[in-house]
Amino acid sequence: MTLLCVPIVVRDPALALSEAANAKAAGADIVEFRIDEFFDPAAAEADPDRQEREIAKLVRESPLPCIVTCRSSKEGGGYVGSEDDRLSLYESLASGDRKATLPPRYLDIEFVSATSRDVSGRIAKMMTGASQRENANGLIVSAHDFRGRPNDLTRRILAMRADGFASVIKMAYRARSLRDNLELFELLRDSDRPMIALGMGEFGLMSRVLAPKFGGFLTFASLRPETVTAPGQPTVSDLLGLYRFRSIRKTTKVYGVIGWPVGHSMSPLVHNAVFAEHQIDGVYLPLPVPSSENNDEEATFASFKATLGALIDDPRLDFSGGSVTIPHKENLVRFARERLKSDPGIWSLDSTSLATGAANSLLIEREGARVQRARVFNTDVPAAVGPLRAALGALEGKSIAVVGAGGVARGIAFGLVQAGATVTVFNRSLEKAAAVVAALGRYLEKPKNLSFASIESLSGSSGFEAVVNCTPVGMTGGPEPAGIAAPIDKLLDADANSGNKSQSGVVLETVYNPIQTPLMQAAKKAGWMVIDGVTMFIEQAALQSEAWTGKSAPRQLMDRIVRAELNQSPD
Repeated sequence: MTLLCVPIVVRDPALALSEAANAKAAGADIVEFRIDEFFDPAAAEADPDRQEREIAKLVRESPLPCIVTCRSSKEGGGYVGSEDDRLSLYESLASGDRKATLPPRYLDIEFVSATSRDVSGRIAKMMTGASQRENANGLIVSAHDFRGRPNDLTRRILAMRADGFASVIKMAYRARSLRDNLELFELLRDSDRPMIALGMGEFGLMSRVLAPKFGGFLTFASLRPETVTAPGQPTVSDLLGLYRFRSIRKTTKVYGVIGWPVGHSMSPLVHNAVFAEHQIDGVYLPLPVPSSENNDEEATFASFKATLGALIDDPRLDFSGGSVTIPHKENLVRFARERLKSDPGIWSLDSTSLATGAANSLLIEREGARVQRARVFNTDVPAAVGPLRAALGALEGKSIAVVGAGGVARGIAFGLVQAGATVTVFNRSLEKAAAVVAALGRYLEKPKNLSFASIESLSGSSGFEAVVNCTPVGMTGGPEPAGIAAPIDKLLDADANSGNKSQSGVVLETVYNPIQTPLMQAAKKAGWMVIDGVTMFIEQAALQSEAWTGKSAPRQLMDRIVRAELNQSPD
């Protein structure tokens, strides 16, 4: 079983013990006492042994088995004292001196230090003595690189394995992409003894959550976001609750949301809850794939292609599907088109994705390690068309304004015209709006039912029975969080000025955070019916879930979870 370890930075031993009790209550298996900021013999001249006694007491009274780590400042820790003092403390703890009736379960020391000429002999003697005692402690030999994957990674791992006294090997480095996780998993699979292999930073979350799948000795999780000891550590509550850490095993299938950024996506919350409800052996993760720094489309696609290809082609990861969001919906279709050329019997694209050039869903079916079927499809479109049909009745002949010209707008415009509506695409860039209409026209049975106009002209338009916002205007954290994407009040004025009876319509919002966007508030005030972004988000996720699980999605549960989370969000 992969252990869940809570690291505790020791500044006050009494508080550290309290935190260890909190870790036990939260569900941890073991704690790591990080004493490197506390242990400073040079500062305790009046009573040089006081700190050692307090550390021994900490070990003795810990409510959980513990690791004691005095991390050197050279590898990201806070210890700046002498190596002799640190080794003397470790020798004392390992021998059970200072009335530590039980030594710590593990001591952690950096590989660079453990193999230095002055230290290696003392380490060997210490561990030889420890092995001859009952309740013997073990040694974790660790290496860290906060910059990225070490250039000498393979050589370093081989050297660590050659060490005769390491009970556990630990390798942690900053992950620069999702692909770094796959190499960490290989290290776990090939290890000759218990091993910890973790990627730091947001790209390394996969290595922490999936440690049980690949036999990792332990993974670290903090009690609270503010108590992390390394970048990218999840909290205990997220690891056990959101990601269902205890249910992850070798057979667990991996899913995720691919985009940039994805750290605040609601999708992991929703899909992991569905897996739990249906008792599906799967886990859903945020999978960040960044766009290029200078918005180079080719560079962004190259990164997406390399990452998604690596996830799909890895024979042991069991990557089985994903949600794809901004900025990669178009990249997913492009990726699928390339794979279609090489594997036409395996890959497929639905008609909406082909027509719009954008997709948000991927399903991978496997037989053992081999991909049998790969399906790319779009659930954004039915998730928008369905609620509008429910609100307006049959869509034939209905006049609808779609605001925006991105991938979501293209898909929804296509779906509405296919359903019989007359659609006008409004956008700030008339050129982009025209390009959308031209591109979709080749795939529409009635291309004349789709037109375009500048966003400015929307104020003087009339007769629209529905307005769909497909822009990020009004989104929390977006470019215009207080903005209103469509001038609802002026649409009503336009009806009156044209001699038509002023009438209200339906507003469909695709933004779901906040639930009540400025556009929705204005629409309600004007007497329009509103369909919030949560409705569409839940429906598109439900359609994805049904494709992945083969079971009816629990829409009410999904809706309740998202609304509860958004209502309590500090944003």
